[in-house]
Amino acid sequence: MAGLNVRFTEEELDALRERAEAEGRSMQSFAHDAVIRAVNEHSRLFDEAAEHVLKVSEELNRRLA
Repeated sequence: MAGLNVRFTEEELDALRERAEAEGRSMQSFAHDAVIRAVNEHSRLFDEAAEHVLKVSEELNRRLA
């Protein structure tokens, strides 16, 4: 399995440790899930923006035709 080397400041690591511990999880699983959620959210926002642009372009193209 491929790995990912991510650098954090000491403050960020402390916050990560505290949050993972508060949820009763390992830092690795907590960080993994956070990254996957961020990727999914970014993808969702991108898809919504692309859909919006297509709708607006469709209307503009119709007017220009």
